[in-house]
Amino acid sequence: MNGTEASRATAAALTVVSSLGLPADDAVVLHDSNKLTLRLLPCDLLARVAPVTDQVARFEIELARRLAGSGCPVAALDPRVEPRPYERDGFVITLWTYYAPATSEDVPPAAYAAALTRLHAGMRELDVPAPHFSDRVAQARRLVADRARTPELGDADRALLADTLRTLGRAVREHGGAEQLLHGEPHPGNVLTTDGGVRFIDLETCCRGPVEFDLAHAPVEVGAHYAGADPTLLRRCRTLVLAMITAWRWDREDRFPGGRALAAEWLERLRAATDDG
Repeated sequence: MNGTEASRATAAALTVVSSLGLPADDAVVLHDSNKLTLRLLPCDLLARVAPVTDQVARFEIELARRLAGSGCPVAALDPRVEPRPYERDGFVITLWTYYAPATSEDVPPAAYAAALTRLHAGMRELDVPAPHFSDRVAQARRLVADRARTPELGDADRALLADTLRTLGRAVREHGGAEQLLHGEPHPGNVLTTDGGVRFIDLETCCRGPVEFDLAHAPVEVGAHYAGADPTLLRRCRTLVLAMITAWRWDREDRFPGGRALAAEWLERLRAATDDG
């Protein structure tokens, strides 16, 4: 968020939490992109703040509540307040338990894979409506095709992204294996390392598809520890996901920190991956 918007979002979160009877007069910014993630003090809870037009908070809260209730490794909602979205001054605010980082923030690949396996097992038990992963691929394809939304993307790079998204999106969609509810983006940025173990956050990206689509977001070493993963499908998913996240970074409205530098770097990685077949 820009400075003015971030200040308004912080003020909205502090006001909401104070109105719920919890002491909140200070905020520490933990992450700032399209959403603002704040640690509120002295009540010590985590607030995630997004523009009211850019969120699926109710879905995320219900999913987190059900997964946590079944013992899945997800971040819990703050138990001191009603588990629902709170709206204030054009923002929607969700309130979560704050977890102090573990002494070592590195997640061993085996532990990462074990946590993701547990999450997938819990998700298989849920019957909730969610988009298919191919819907997200289609969104990326539309973005790449829209020159007004991606004006800095060169013609050759645009063609590379469009071709990769089309061919690999179809190949993964037609793989013929099992599909289920997925996290959608279980990359390291959505993993908390706590003294109580690994916990996944940011469930609003949930979709349906093969588990390899989720694995493609994790470090490469994690795949070797996930039982039953199809190596060919995982390789295709990794290249597909790389094309998707590269497309997001070229969006003129993208707010990811350092997004343009990442966009250029990831294009080179994508070119190398497609050259290798």
